[in-house]
Amino acid sequence: MKNILTYIFVISLFTISAVTAQQILTLNKADNGYRGIWYSNQPSNDEYVYKYSGGLGTYPANHYPFSVYAKEVNKTFFCYGGADEAGKTLLHMVSYFDHKTGKVPRPTIVLDKKTDNAHDNPVMNIDAEGYIWIFSTAHGTNTPSYIHKSLKPYDVSAFEQIMAKRKTGENSVPLDNFSYLQSWYQAGKGFLNLFTHYDRNVIPGQPKKPRRTISFFTSKDGVHYSEWQDLAMIEEGHYQTSGSYKDKKIGSAFNFHPIKMGENGLNYRTNLYYMETQDFGKTWQSVSADTIKLPLVSVNNKALVKEYKSQGLNVYINDLAYDKAGRPVILFITSKGYQAGPEEGPRQWHTARYDGHTWIIQPVTTSDNNYDMGSLEIDKKGIWRIVGPTVPGPQKFNTGGEMVLWTSKNQGKTWQSEQLTFNSVYNHSYARKPVHVHDDFFAFWADGDGRKKSESRLYFCDKKGNVFMLPKVMKANFEKPLKIKKMN
Repeated sequence: MKNILTYIFVISLFTISAVTAQQILTLNKADNGYRGIWYSNQPSNDEYVYKYSGGLGTYPANHYPFSVYAKEVNKTFFCYGGADEAGKTLLHMVSYFDHKTGKVPRPTIVLDKKTDNAHDNPVMNIDAEGYIWIFSTAHGTNTPSYIHKSLKPYDVSAFEQIMAKRKTGENSVPLDNFSYLQSWYQAGKGFLNLFTHYDRNVIPGQPKKPRRTISFFTSKDGVHYSEWQDLAMIEEGHYQTSGSYKDKKIGSAFNFHPIKMGENGLNYRTNLYYMETQDFGKTWQSVSADTIKLPLVSVNNKALVKEYKSQGLNVYINDLAYDKAGRPVILFITSKGYQAGPEEGPRQWHTARYDGHTWIIQPVTTSDNNYDMGSLEIDKKGIWRIVGPTVPGPQKFNTGGEMVLWTSKNQGKTWQSEQLTFNSVYNHSYARKPVHVHDDFFAFWADGDGRKKSESRLYFCDKKGNVFMLPKVMKANFEKPLKIKKMN
């Protein structure tokens, strides 16, 4: 009897601890304004101070989506990496833009991630019933990952933590660690999430896993997930950026990190690859429909789009979109090295378009930092639009700059540009397109000082190029974003 009572007492303590942890973790608190996280990575000991840095509330390119338009309620829901008023901790924030009223509510703090690392930024998705899902990523295994779901459809006021499980062999284990997550939802099928995991588990008959293995898993209900299925594990690993064409296919564009003896291979990312699935991950093919055996383990394989290693060029993948025929278009940057500054330039922006027979790679423009990330949107008329920081900002050669809208009506052969921001105090960076993009909320980004810690504001633009700043301090429960004046 004593043993039974002890067992009940221990279980009760465990349950209380779990509930308490969930209550502490899930804050569901309305904030008094929109503030982004400032983050820096790898000090450079030169005038540029860091490899990359700034207002990175919508960082990185390997997280997606940060925003989703829901036509059922005519709102664009969005999340971002926020910060407390002192800028000391990363808060996972959720809000929406009401297209009918032109207003935003006070943002909701879902959780305090207990770090200031923007790699831990959230991403979101919306299921067929309108519930909003927040996937709180980690950076490697240093911090845990979480999943939250709104208590009501199309409502950002309150979320519950989902104690998700993933299969591993005959067992199930907590799904509490994933990095660089990209979430895709298909009605009737559920979630297919691409991600990176950091482990070096040795599986009999398979090579030792690299530091960054790109993978995916699926879930019909958001609670129970399949086993991790690896896509590629070449040398030091990969970064991937994905896209979706209607409910027909999901694709991944990725590079690889070559092994550099005595150095960190991630700084030498190169080559461009692409693969896709049209059956929700059951099989994967090259762009020319050749079946790909997973995981990829060799540098030269069926997914290779362009070889850049022999040219000594780094490859930074920004975005993946599809034309009206469902053919992929990859937006990426090449440079001579990973350091900030003019010596490693030019940072050449390219598009790689598959025309049904071959990949056509064309230049777009240049910018002054490897991490000048932009998004590519292709509309139903076949017009290509890129929003990205391609004009140098106040902190030259640091991450971001002045935002520019680039437009092409001939599949990337020629481009016209319109500068969106002018005479900024800080660099603007990481413009992100929504899923099911609405013309009035076309790209979403943040700003911040490129060389020292600063405040960070949140912005969005419409399809016409008008820019709006979200309220730094909310004086009412609902307010209109501030329209930024254009130069005459």
